[in-house]
Amino acid sequence: MGALSKRKEAHLKRKRRVRKKIFGTDDRPRLTVFRSARHVYAQVVADITGRTLASASTLDKETRQRFPFESKVEAAKFVGKLVARRAMEKGVSRVVFDRNGFLYHGRVRAVSTGAREQGLEF
Repeated sequence: MGALSKRKEAHLKRKRRVRKKIFGTDDRPRLTVFRSARHVYAQVVADITGRTLASASTLDKETRQRFPFESKVEAAKFVGKLVARRAMEKGVSRVVFDRNGFLYHGRVRAVSTGAREQGLEF
């Protein structure tokens, strides 16, 4: 019963491989993305202190007021812009991107594109 599906196992393997190389410092925190079937979540994390500096998702009040988006990719791009704006308000302008084991494609790419358009440096 406790066995993971091959797909989940592969995702966790990719996640560990990515996180081995990426670490968010105070001057360059980590922008991490999580994608579920319906929603996208992004947060800026300073790993040294373990604090989340900024976050945004498709469940945020600000995002839900904009619904419906044309697609989930459009919603993800908006989330990227929103998390970038919130991070810049906290004085964060440079981040390292953590795709969290997801392929850099579709909604994950849209989050990073939106954040870059808002002025966040990767």
